[in-house]
Amino acid sequence: MKGPDLRSQAVMNVDTGEEIAGMWAAPIIPQTGVYKLVAKKRKDGTIERAHFIHRPDGTRKVVVRGEVGSRARLAEVPDAASRHMQGIFGVTLSPADVNMRTLDGRTTGDKVH
Repeated sequence: MKGPDLRSQAVMNVDTGEEIAGMWAAPIIPQTGVYKLVAKKRKDGTIERAHFIHRPDGTRKVVVRGEVGSRARLAEVPDAASRHMQGIFGVTLSPADVNMRTLDGRTTGDKVH
């Protein structure tokens, strides 16, 4: 019997030649979880981002995905998200450590390929 497709369960996959461009997280929001933003730089230079909520039960709910053309534009994303979250939940995003796993479940450092 074949195991679950871990690649399809990931919020974001980082392939050979791609790199993590940043990760941000908010403090725990009661009854909701931790709001996170992760971004990677693709081979073509485009930055892909995913906003998601890491729920207390360990599940993840992707809120929105998008792209920006440069790191300069990416720098604006956490600030904009923080402004909205401050008004709704009273929290803001801060830089966070990258937590990556290989397809076989091993934890990796933040250096990719």
